[in-house]
Amino acid sequence: MSFPPKYRARSRVDISGEESRAKAVAVATELFATSGFRGTSVAAVAAKTGLSQSGLLHHFPSKAALLAAVLQERDRQDGDFLSGDTDPPLGWAAFDALTALVARNSTRPQLIGLFVRLAAEATEPSHPAHAWIREHYEGTRNWLTDAVHCGQQRGEISPDAPAATIVRTTIAVIDGLQQQWLLDPKMSMAAEFEAFTDTLRARWGTSGQG
Repeated sequence: MSFPPKYRARSRVDISGEESRAKAVAVATELFATSGFRGTSVAAVAAKTGLSQSGLLHHFPSKAALLAAVLQERDRQDGDFLSGDTDPPLGWAAFDALTALVARNSTRPQLIGLFVRLAAEATEPSHPAHAWIREHYEGTRNWLTDAVHCGQQRGEISPDAPAATIVRTTIAVIDGLQQQWLLDPKMSMAAEFEAFTDTLRARWGTSGQG
């Protein structure tokens, strides 16, 4: 009898393989963050993971595939934190959620380093992360644009608020704070970003804001 996958007991090989993949992704995240994609070799990831190079390539057939897994894991973690199984927050709640995410990322320097370095490298169309970085910014812009428009419909954001400018400035502030924080980790990114959102609320909030 063949059981459906969710009822099928996992073998030790399956579990070991998942653990190896997860460890390789964690190691690759660290190395990509410090050395960039081009400065990190498959051999270096394999050695630090405790696998042979062929063993690593069994799980990830190329360095680009490994990078894709790293980026997917980053997106999964951020997505789970922002909304879990529900729809992403909208209105001013979206900016509150971003403040919480900025604070959380302050405890994950490797992911910040990875993003800052890849965001710079991946502006080149030939870079393996180019499509991902474009989709990342497009997705963030779409979400925050919906957040502002929803806030306007709810009456908590002024109807005169320039959504496109607010969205692009918000993204620029987050990116800039991350880069500065890597140089000076004593700076509080969360406090700085919250001060920025307070300024947005003061300028574009209404008496009915949440």
